[in-house]
Amino acid sequence: MSAPVGGDHLVRPDREWFARDSVELAPLLLGAVLAHETDEGRVAVRLAEVEAYRGVGEDPGSHGFRGMTARNAVMFGEGGHLYAYFTYGMHVCINIVAGWAGRSAGVLLRGGTIVEGVELARARRGRSTDRDLARGPARLAQALGVPLARNGADLLAPPFELRVPAAALPHETGPRTGISGAGGAVDYPWRFWLPGDPGVSVYRRHPRSH
Repeated sequence: MSAPVGGDHLVRPDREWFARDSVELAPLLLGAVLAHETDEGRVAVRLAEVEAYRGVGEDPGSHGFRGMTARNAVMFGEGGHLYAYFTYGMHVCINIVAGWAGRSAGVLLRGGTIVEGVELARARRGRSTDRDLARGPARLAQALGVPLARNGADLLAPPFELRVPAAALPHETGPRTGISGAGGAVDYPWRFWLPGDPGVSVYRRHPRSH
């Protein structure tokens, strides 16, 4: 891992930094800044809320729980890559792959605050308050301008840039939001957030969570 960038106590992670359990990786991403460059310009978000997902046979809330498919194959690759998927057939959500090749784990980016390119993020999000530009996983992906076609992209290379805190920030943890069945239960307190941060989304318990 490199030295802090710009004196802001953020560092550029290397590939090995992601080679850890997703539940360990998730809180380390709080306070990280993820930037995406497009022809329109550059937008960066400071992460305030994430959720960890494990893999085959371990985590009933995970896309990888029942094994590899065409949709989730990126989760089975090496860490530090982007796993993007459609939800409700219309919204893109983005994850950071965790662990090692074959492990099928990831961290969903649930919410944050735009810290660069706010005008472009506003244009992408339409009628939205600045607080809500990236407050929620679909909003975050839209504000960054990340399409489904970026699935599998390396977050350590252009058009992305990722910088992470040199040390974990104080955070809280609880059940994941909007997950049905056992995966949404208190047995899986794998949602992590920065208390009091405006980029944290509203917690919604799924009515069919156990």
